[in-house]
Amino acid sequence: MKWIINDEVVLSRPPEGPLAAYIVLFAQWLSEHGYALYSICRCTLLAAAFSRWLGEKAIRPQNVSSGHPARYLRYRARRLRPRREDRPGLRQFMDFLRRRGVIPVEKTLPRRTTPTERCAQAFEQYLREERALATATIINYVPFVRSFLKDRFGNGEVMLSRLSARDIVGFVQRQASRLHLKRAKLLTTALRSFLQYARYRGDITLDLATAIPVVANWSMTSIPRAIPADTVRQLLDSVDRRTAMGCRDYAILLLLARLGLRAGEVASLDLDNIDWEAGCLSVRGKSGRQTQLPLLPEVGEAIVAYLQHGRPRSTSRHVFLRADAPIRGFIGPSAIACIVRRAIKRAGINTPTKGAHQFRHGLATEMLRHGASLTEIGEVLGHRSPETTKIYTKVDLEALRPLALPWPGGAQ
Repeated sequence: MKWIINDEVVLSRPPEGPLAAYIVLFAQWLSEHGYALYSICRCTLLAAAFSRWLGEKAIRPQNVSSGHPARYLRYRARRLRPRREDRPGLRQFMDFLRRRGVIPVEKTLPRRTTPTERCAQAFEQYLREERALATATIINYVPFVRSFLKDRFGNGEVMLSRLSARDIVGFVQRQASRLHLKRAKLLTTALRSFLQYARYRGDITLDLATAIPVVANWSMTSIPRAIPADTVRQLLDSVDRRTAMGCRDYAILLLLARLGLRAGEVASLDLDNIDWEAGCLSVRGKSGRQTQLPLLPEVGEAIVAYLQHGRPRSTSRHVFLRADAPIRGFIGPSAIACIVRRAIKRAGINTPTKGAHQFRHGLATEMLRHGASLTEIGEVLGHRSPETTKIYTKVDLEALRPLALPWPGGAQ
């Protein structure tokens, strides 16, 4: 007797065992989250076989643990050839059951944290909740602070009141010599932020942040690596907008190129951030700052095309979703960077870098060439400091030399 689930999955017999009632629901969940038919069939068959095995072993749902899938797969391997998708398929089924309270969530013993780690975690929480810094910034700051605390206090008690200028200077001198200039500057910035935090908490009374050595920095030593406008056009023209993924990637590239958004801003863009009537876009930038940008017709049309013809069905409020199951929004900026790299490789063109930030530099450079002021450029890019925008005033003389007019009267 065959058992058909959702007109897609065919079982040789009705589901059996303690988890039989959840097999159909699991197949529906896989379908709703965009899994391919092969994956739905494979995972559902595996879940049904696992439930039947549990029944044979007289294991009740409340007693199912993370060790049972491994035991079942060893049993299964003696009869059938293992497949690489078996383990992740059963893991999906176990997660599905835990979310619904069918099987218990296993408690893990909390890892003992050292005083150094607890102090670093408190600083991380302060940056996230009090300062509302971007996740990328926090990820960059905390490891430096953790290293500093470990260097000064080891695994012992952290007593910030005992910090001295000598401790700070010595650590920076030892570390900075082994780091790239940008990383060394990031180190000093992270330490400065931590020492200001410690003073804010009252752990130290002196302004030790002033003791941090200044890393040599020659302002604007290099030209920003901006993607040229004609290269942007080549890249956009190369995208196959007849496919769902092409619709998505084209809209993402336009947001980077025409509005200069950061990769993280594109990844976190929400449907509620778009005001179609007013024709504007609300972008959450660094430190949680909200910036209103005009929704250019070209960009708006690309987003609409994706929403209508390319975006998978989903309850997620993210504008852009993964093309592969599970269907959900992008976790962070690295996904946008991957889309850019793939588009560049597919187009077979040369670009200054392979990342998403070159579009931001390209937009600023084009605005400057068309007479925009630094204030206007800073507003579009969401810069907090004019110094950040000032880098675009440095001109690539080699690139402009062919455009120079001949000197009246000939060469002198």
